[in-house]
Amino acid sequence: MEISIKPEAKTYLTGKVLPSEHLFLALDDGSSKYSKLGGTCAIGNKFQLVISEVADGDYADVLANDADLTITTGSLEPMYLGHGLTLDYRNGALNLRDDSGVLDGAVTLDRAQPLSDEEQARREEMKALGGKIC
Repeated sequence: MEISIKPEAKTYLTGKVLPSEHLFLALDDGSSKYSKLGGTCAIGNKFQLVISEVADGDYADVLANDADLTITTGSLEPMYLGHGLTLDYRNGALNLRDDSGVLDGAVTLDRAQPLSDEEQARREEMKALGGKIC
């Protein structure tokens, strides 16, 4: 899979991400281990870029790009990503689009953080509730 990084997005990202770091393109809809949301019904329309010093086996699918960044994604994300995937930076926000149109006009960029015990418990509760929360 490929992603085109527009010059504005490349400038923004290279100011935040070290060359040795990894970027994970992850869903931010409550389904991802990196998602800060929980119990949301916004499936597949919210994305995030997660910066990490180490690779993550759950995000091992390489996104070839023209910005010399190490970008990978998980196994669930590609079903929401189409042909002509592009990342741009406009009006103070990262924008993800493909040939079908805008996928997310406000992609977040955050560093990977270990989950607190409270957050881990909340996520387990959300999993147990499953389809009952939408």
